Amino acid sequence: MNRPPSKHQLAVMIWLAVFPTLTVLNLALGPWLAHLGPVLRTFVLATIAVPIVMYGLMPRLHQLRARLLARRALARRA
Repeated sequence: MNRPPSKHQLAVMIWLAVFPTLTVLNLALGPWLAHLGPVLRTFVLATIAVPIVMYGLMPRLHQLRARLLARRALARRA
């Protein structure tokens, strides 16, 4: 059974999910959100980005981490 990620691993995983998501959303929605103030624009982007990251990307990153750890364990046994 895999252990939960360390704080450092989790920080990298979150960054890998959040940065590209916010970049794509900013590029896609920037023209429509340009008239909003920075706080409201951030609120809209966060409201869209958080579910994408939490329900879409983080589970996949956890699966990828588990596969990498399993592959590393197999390589150590060989």
